[in-house]
Amino acid sequence: MSTEQLPMVVPAPGLPARVRIHEVGARDGLQNEKIAVPTEVKAEFIRRLADAGLTTVEATSFVHPKWVPQLADAEQLYPQVRDLAGVALPVLVPNQRGLERALGLGADRIAVFASATESFAKANLNRTVDESLAVFEPVVRQAKDAGAHVRGYVSMCFGDPWEGAVPLHQVARVCTALRDMGCDELSLGDTIGVATPGHVQELLNLLNEEGVPTDEIGVHFHDTYGQALANTYAALEHGVTTVDASAGGLGGCPYAKSATGNLATEDLVWMLHGLGIETGVDLARLTATSVWMAAHLDRPSPSRTVRALSHKEQ
Repeated sequence: MSTEQLPMVVPAPGLPARVRIHEVGARDGLQNEKIAVPTEVKAEFIRRLADAGLTTVEATSFVHPKWVPQLADAEQLYPQVRDLAGVALPVLVPNQRGLERALGLGADRIAVFASATESFAKANLNRTVDESLAVFEPVVRQAKDAGAHVRGYVSMCFGDPWEGAVPLHQVARVCTALRDMGCDELSLGDTIGVATPGHVQELLNLLNEEGVPTDEIGVHFHDTYGQALANTYAALEHGVTTVDASAGGLGGCPYAKSATGNLATEDLVWMLHGLGIETGVDLARLTATSVWMAAHLDRPSPSRTVRALSHKEQ
């Protein structure tokens, strides 16, 4: 068998037939980069991700430039990519002002960003958990009234750098609050990458018990301790079909210094394709895109799959 025929497809029982990858490289992946990335490069990055077959590409964040300077060009970027055919382009909004900016440019997929812990809510949102939920309620309502799809991110679901272990019921409380206010989808964030598979399954079981169906849940793992793919597999076994990932493994979190890179989209696709799970993604095109972006950032991609495939081509 030649390497072009790898990975060999060997399905495992009980897994979904198809997974939707929620690509976060253009937003979460770039937001903490110290090198300013030109708007035109970001737009081309998004177009290349779409050309690789990704149908959900988180484009940017309408946050105040003071807090995330890398994404200060949201108004300039979004109009350059909003007409991509067949591609959903979610944008993150921190408050009503951010929502109004996004809706004014025609955004129809909105994300809000909550925390499961008080420490991270204070560091990231400068509010308590309950105060931040109170801020999001009118945002979600207005977005829904405008016909937008709303995703609720929940960070620190599996551990917090200040508080340590996070009780499952604490996570479930925030998740159900977001769902009750109208969020269509929840993304469970392992912001500092400390989750393990059993922990993932226990949280998913609890959320189901609390009335949150699996088809409304996505997972967002960081690979700090090398557990992102194992945790993804555990979520797949539970029936989760939405997985967040970042092209080339870009990203971290500017408010949690122990948060290293996101799960690399290429590493995820390699595993899913080996399991016979459809993604619609062309791995060669995706890898080329990450190599291209790595050149703009002047450093190699941290993705093992990108490194392996790009090395093979040399």
